[in-house]
Amino acid sequence: MKREATIERIRQKQRAWDIVVIGGGSSGLGVALDASSRGYDVLLLEAEDFAKGTSSRSTKLVHGGVRYLAQGDIFLVLEALRERGRLLRNAPHLTRSQPFVIPIYTWFDLLQYTVGLTIYDWMSGGLSLGGSRFLSQEKTLAAIPTINPMGLKGGVLYYDGQFDDARLALSIAQTSEREGATVLNYARVNGLLKNDQGKISGVTVSDAETGEVFEVWAKAVVNATGIFVDDILQMDKPTGKHMIAPSQGVHIVLDKKFLPGAHAIMIPKTSDGRVLFCVPWHDKVVVGTTDTPRDQPEMEPRALESEIDFILETAQANLALKPTRADVLATYAGLRPLAAPQEEGKSTKEISRSHKVVTSQSGLFTMLGGKWTTFRKMGEDAVNKVMKTVGLPKTHTGSIDLKLHGYTQRAFSSSDPMTLYGSDGPAVEALIESDPAMSEKLHPDYPYVVGQVVWAVRNEMARQVDDVLSRRLRVLLLDTNAALIMAPKVAEIMATELGRDEAWRKEQLEKFEVLVKRYEVGSLTV
Repeated sequence: MKREATIERIRQKQRAWDIVVIGGGSSGLGVALDASSRGYDVLLLEAEDFAKGTSSRSTKLVHGGVRYLAQGDIFLVLEALRERGRLLRNAPHLTRSQPFVIPIYTWFDLLQYTVGLTIYDWMSGGLSLGGSRFLSQEKTLAAIPTINPMGLKGGVLYYDGQFDDARLALSIAQTSEREGATVLNYARVNGLLKNDQGKISGVTVSDAETGEVFEVWAKAVVNATGIFVDDILQMDKPTGKHMIAPSQGVHIVLDKKFLPGAHAIMIPKTSDGRVLFCVPWHDKVVVGTTDTPRDQPEMEPRALESEIDFILETAQANLALKPTRADVLATYAGLRPLAAPQEEGKSTKEISRSHKVVTSQSGLFTMLGGKWTTFRKMGEDAVNKVMKTVGLPKTHTGSIDLKLHGYTQRAFSSSDPMTLYGSDGPAVEALIESDPAMSEKLHPDYPYVVGQVVWAVRNEMARQVDDVLSRRLRVLLLDTNAALIMAPKVAEIMATELGRDEAWRKEQLEKFEVLVKRYEVGSLTV
């Protein structure tokens, strides 16, 4: 993906696009993927970097949702299980089957979870990742040796999917471009264009780097901005009404000594009524999450001390090796774009994670709700509605079996960063081997090298230090101290590649240092 060439395509465009998508997170990318797979002329505009918001700060799970099954949301679970299987099939370089163990301390729990997960497996049908089964106490401790052994009866083993969310977002953008879409980051929509009848006919957008403003015409505009959909809706018709109820989910990241094996843990009962996951990821352990209502959407939300305390206390109660604040390598927060509840007093954990597409009087299409696992189906549903409403040529989705960019049978491995590039891996390795300087490590404790930063700038539209260290290499989410140490070298490499001056490099480092404070436990405030 070449940003300058993309801007030139927009600049030279002589006719209206079929669909303009606002938002480069999971929902917007799902729309662009599905629309481009049908042959529609699509433009996706992202105000920041792809998946910069919530879409890069998930629990890293592609799952049907055991909790949603317990809540009786059967349709959502069925849909998500189907999409889970399709995603693992279409992007094996970014996904994998992840074994989970639920520790069992009462025989009633054994019955409850064995029956529930048997139903979960059955609902997966031919896309099942493996059957669930009971584990003895001995086998449970062998699988998760750091679990609290006091009163342990055994465990229930089941399988779900794991993925790298930000890398998947990038792959979807690259796939959409391969299918004919035009995708652009750091392109902020400033307003909506309307015809004489007051119907949406396009958007105004500015290039964040140059300030150049474009008028972009379209047959349909889709608002897929996640937690920021209300901002675009207010551009359409200022009402003050909110369609989104942001819910904050926080995770902490620990050393793998707290979960040294390949199995993840699902703790099914917590004090706030949610489940807690402890998941091995990129040679670390991700622990979360929370469900805290927030009043305002933020691009970089900060975890509350109460949320960190809740996660640590729950982990301490369930692990023999007790993590403390000093053990937290990083923490990250994301805001879920939940559809605002119609019933007063309804908690965010009770709001369905299903999605819907609404259309305003002016013809603006807006995506509400949803979750990463169902991103493709969200896109399909949105494009179906656009097709029928604005009279685009009737087609069927081509995204169900579409192999995503980088597709290869070489499976995703957290311990081998090259697997995340999939079929691009040989080209990345060739770049690294082309010059001894390219193989220089960015940090002695991590495998990332100079050549990967160069590749991110040249081929993955990385424009800022944060793009590389948070979403291309994931270091900021894994170890804030390491990210700070890497930042000066990354800024230097990027300045050379992008032709930026010393002032740009210094500004980038200052911005990144401020950002890192939001990921450090020591900087948290209530």
